[in-house]
Amino acid sequence: MRLEPIERSKLDPTNDAEFYSFPRFVTHVDEGFIDQLTNLYRDRLKPKTRIFDMMSSWVSHLPEEMEFDHVEGHGMNAEELAKNPRLNDYFVQDLNKDPKLPLPDQDFDAVLNCVSVQYLQYPEAIFSEIHRILKPGGVAIISFSNRMFYQKAIQAWREGTELSRVELVKSYFQSVPGFTIPEVVAKRSSAPSIMQWLGAGGGDPFYAVIAYRAQV
Repeated sequence: MRLEPIERSKLDPTNDAEFYSFPRFVTHVDEGFIDQLTNLYRDRLKPKTRIFDMMSSWVSHLPEEMEFDHVEGHGMNAEELAKNPRLNDYFVQDLNKDPKLPLPDQDFDAVLNCVSVQYLQYPEAIFSEIHRILKPGGVAIISFSNRMFYQKAIQAWREGTELSRVELVKSYFQSVPGFTIPEVVAKRSSAPSIMQWLGAGGGDPFYAVIAYRAQV
C-alpha cells in the first residue's frame, strides 16, 4: 500500500525543526509500555552488536545489563540526544526533508524506532534506508502506542485505529523487497477508550512490528 499525498499531510505544516527546537525531557509512554519494550529488546537484541536508535531522544529504553559495541542515535533535538547515556554518537536530521541516512551500507545489527513512526511522511524511503543499513539477518523493531503529537502525525495515522496503524507499519516493511514477513507483538489496553482518556486503568497499549533483513 502506497500512501496518497493527503495521507502524508500534517495538521501543523510548519517547520518541524522549530517544533522540536526545545528539549522535552519526558517519556511519552507509561512504565508498563517501557517495561514491555525493554523486555522485547532483551529478547531480540544481542550484546556486543551495533545499534541504530532512530528518532531517539534522551532515553533509549535499552536493557541496562546489555553492552553494545556501538549505539548510534538520531533525532530532532541535540540537547535530548546529548543527555542520552546509551548513545556513543548521534546526529540531528529531519527525515521528512532528507530521508537519506549518513550511514554506511550493512553497518548495523539492529534499527530501533520507539513511538515516532507516526511522524514519517515518506516512510517508504525511510524503510528502504533501514534495509540498506542493516546487516543481513539484522532486525528492525518499530514500537508505538496510541499517543502522539496529534498536529504532527500524518493523516493516515491520525485517522486510523490501533489495528489499522499496525497494518500501516507492516505495509511499510512490505513496501521494501528484502525484509522478512513482519511479526507483530501487541498488548492492547484493557480499559475502555473513555476510561483511558480519564486516566483510569488499563495502561498504554503496546505494539511492536518486527522484521529482519533477509539473509543473502
